[in-house]
Amino acid sequence: MTQSFPFNSPGEKSSYVNSMFARIAGRYDQMNRVMSLGRDRAWRQRAIQLAALPAGGRLLDVAVGTGDLALACLQADASARVIGVDFTIEMMRLGRAKENMLLPQRQKSVGWSGGDALHLPYPDEAFDAVVSGFMMRNVIDVARAFDEQRRVVRPGGRVVCLEITHPTFPLWRDAYRVIFGRMMPRVTGLLSGQPDAYRYLPASLNSFVNAEELKTIMESVGLRGVGYQTMMLGTVAIHVGVR
Repeated sequence: MTQSFPFNSPGEKSSYVNSMFARIAGRYDQMNRVMSLGRDRAWRQRAIQLAALPAGGRLLDVAVGTGDLALACLQADASARVIGVDFTIEMMRLGRAKENMLLPQRQKSVGWSGGDALHLPYPDEAFDAVVSGFMMRNVIDVARAFDEQRRVVRPGGRVVCLEITHPTFPLWRDAYRVIFGRMMPRVTGLLSGQPDAYRYLPASLNSFVNAEELKTIMESVGLRGVGYQTMMLGTVAIHVGVR
């Protein structure tokens, strides 16, 4: 399948993203390790720390994928109650298999659920914290996605967003465009056998907001005290807001 970017309509993007993740599901974790130089697990662990989930608290992982964030939470706190929602069933099937290998049989498991990030199938104030990892570039309405996350988190609970972002230092910014925009898609496309999917990755960042703009969007839906920290020379950011 060959796809041009940008998309002609929001619906076209949503359909492409769903089918693309279904196609790369089997290599998704491996490619994450390659693209992050093995650092993506540490970023997810930090995102879980920033969620500040109370003991026995309820966590929602939006766009749970193969479950790395959700499983990081349960590995850090076996008492947590974790729900993962995603619209790509193939990714969650792999996440469930990974869960069976990583977690003791008697430990609480992830509640895997099909659903849309723009229409979360949960009541208001149902969770103590909401997290997402590398999702926001893929939704068709970033503000709506954050508004839904704010809706389902309790007052005082946190919304945490882990996402790729634009580096700000001029020399590194230019070098990063070459590495991330040209070299990395060729390598990961070859390794995964899905070059089209890994052309989409840099294209999705090119059309995405920067870290300050993402902070402003979070504030616009009513999240308070929004801040962020950057990692990997300013190419990855974790944003945190409070309901």
